[in-house]
Amino acid sequence: MTARPAARLTAADAAPAVAAPSQPPPPGVLAELREKAAARLDPVHRDFYEGGAGRETALADNEAAFRRLALLPRVLTGAGPALAAVDLPGAPGVAPVVVAPTAFHRLAHPDGERATARAAAAAGAVMVTSMASTTAVAEVAAAAHSVRPEAPVWFQLYLQPERRVTEVLVRRAEAAGCTALVVTADSPVFGRRPRDDRNGFHDLPPGYAAENMRDLPGGPPGGTRPIAMSPALSWADLRALRAMTELPVLVKGVLHPADARIAVDEGAAGVLVSNHGGRQLDAAPAAVDALPAVADAVAARIAVLLDGGVRSGSDVVTALALGANAVGVGRPVLWGLAAEGEAGVARVLAALREETAHVLTLCGAGNPAGVSRDQVVPRGAAAGLRGLPPSADAVPGGARPGPAAARSRAEAANRTN
Repeated sequence: MTARPAARLTAADAAPAVAAPSQPPPPGVLAELREKAAARLDPVHRDFYEGGAGRETALADNEAAFRRLALLPRVLTGAGPALAAVDLPGAPGVAPVVVAPTAFHRLAHPDGERATARAAAAAGAVMVTSMASTTAVAEVAAAAHSVRPEAPVWFQLYLQPERRVTEVLVRRAEAAGCTALVVTADSPVFGRRPRDDRNGFHDLPPGYAAENMRDLPGGPPGGTRPIAMSPALSWADLRALRAMTELPVLVKGVLHPADARIAVDEGAAGVLVSNHGGRQLDAAPAAVDALPAVADAVAARIAVLLDGGVRSGSDVVTALALGANAVGVGRPVLWGLAAEGEAGVARVLAALREETAHVLTLCGAGNPAGVSRDQVVPRGAAAGLRGLPPSADAVPGGARPGPAAARSRAEAANRTN
């Protein structure tokens, strides 16, 4: 072996080393609120919010999948400071971060969904209120509209086997002023969640109820009936829903591109790429890994949203570049609510929106449509940086254009046809 020449000592080398900080740097806003929430929540309720199905593989992979990806900035684009706003069905000019539907907010804070709705309205974000909310949809919407009369509220719906029950729920959402319906389609049965089984948590404690399920056909007068799941539900039931309302309907839980194409053909206004936060099929892929193929199948004909594992502005921009028009966040909102109530939710949404605008600007984009898929590469894989755009196997779904380019391509195809 040839001896290596001795390294030359420079002034910088001779300088004393900088002492390591005595304490680690402060955590980000979301991490801070998660710690506070964990300390304040009943451990059983904390497990309900944090847990997933099976071995929680899909739950963990939602976050890990984002960490496997990096963003390639573009320089000297002249785009100026980014404006982080998007147009969604029934929600023009909103933040690209949507409050995803999550159940039982009053277990996190006495003000529950009302506090979440007020914070979302103040942040210019869509609030998707859950069918399993501990506050009725009319009260959730009223809370949002008390802050901003035009604040968009969407209602998340599980199609019920009894169509008359679904119709009553739809009429309530319409009367409340909701501007879209989000049908969760990935739950033919409830997911098996070991944490809840271990804790015996299968119903709300006394004093709490899924208020949207009160006074429904077939239920006890003045009482609530359970949310029903059915593997017999089909696209025909979605068709019947669309026939009973003028509200735009989005389909949540889409991971397969064939289902995305069917959603377009069935007149859906959008799809949400989601594995239900890792709470249904534990063998499902991370949402961001499924996103590119779904976006390609949709081809900019309807809105595409993603939820699952979004924890930073970089995650938001990565999803936008891979074909999403917006993202949803669920657990971080619950952390903020449990830690600091309405103010905590406001901090979560403000942090994500500010980080998103900052990262967009660093990537050379002036708005959420300004990032493209060739700006997403595998982290730590040098091969992905040789000869852009990356090869088809370098990025989930291959090196395909982002939303702006996809829209242009779709428009050109329409002109040709």
